[in-house]
Amino acid sequence: MRRSLGQNMFQIDSHFHVFSANAPAVGGARYRPAYGASLAQWQAISGAHGVRAGVVVQPSFFGCDNSELEAALAASPALRGVCVVGPEASAGELARLHGLGVRGLRWNMVGRHDDASWRDARWPALLEAAHALGWHLELHTDPGRLNELQAWLPAVPIALVLDHFGKPAPGAQADAPMLACAAHWRRQREVYVKLSAPYRVAADLAGVVAGWHHCLGEQGLLWGSDWPWTNHEAEAGYAGLQRKVWEWLGPLCEAPDRNAARLFGL
Repeated sequence: MRRSLGQNMFQIDSHFHVFSANAPAVGGARYRPAYGASLAQWQAISGAHGVRAGVVVQPSFFGCDNSELEAALAASPALRGVCVVGPEASAGELARLHGLGVRGLRWNMVGRHDDASWRDARWPALLEAAHALGWHLELHTDPGRLNELQAWLPAVPIALVLDHFGKPAPGAQADAPMLACAAHWRRQREVYVKLSAPYRVAADLAGVVAGWHHCLGEQGLLWGSDWPWTNHEAEAGYAGLQRKVWEWLGPLCEAPDRNAARLFGL
């Protein structure tokens, strides 16, 4: 039976962050929140809204220091993680992280699309190692720039997860280049999109969600809270974010939980 609006809407939160108040930011970080966001806080707020499991995503301001992510994973078997590593990481390091519950690696390209490190010659082999573990590659891009990756993203058949509605171009109802790029990738690998952080997207999201459903099918849709909503704390709330996506999805509203359970092993 379909769950009703407002009652335990989504049970798997596929995108949230944890960080202490005093851990140092990596050099060159775009920002560093002046507060901490603990696992216990997320568990309290998500649990109050019917969430049973979640995926901790490494925040950009910690760079490749995944120690706080690792600590969160060690605290609960109901969690999986998405880490950040550089191209110099070894297959052995990925295997170690896999044992802790990591199931993907993230490229946060915001403000860094032209950084030469994304095209480092070591990436294809590392992505092959990640693919062998059943991981995915999570892509967080600047708005309207996802399609630029089609020309050079390594042709490794690792699953792709696109952050925050794929970050469509501002004002778009259905970003045609973005969707065409995803359709191209989908011929070679699994592709998912996180219906998360609507406050980071300046587009007609009802239309964007419809476009993603047409492109990926219901099996490509995920939901995430993006808690604690860094730089948008005053305008976001857990229940409201669940409700928006639930209403946009309509009869597809239970698909994100099924997909997250399969993708992350939850």
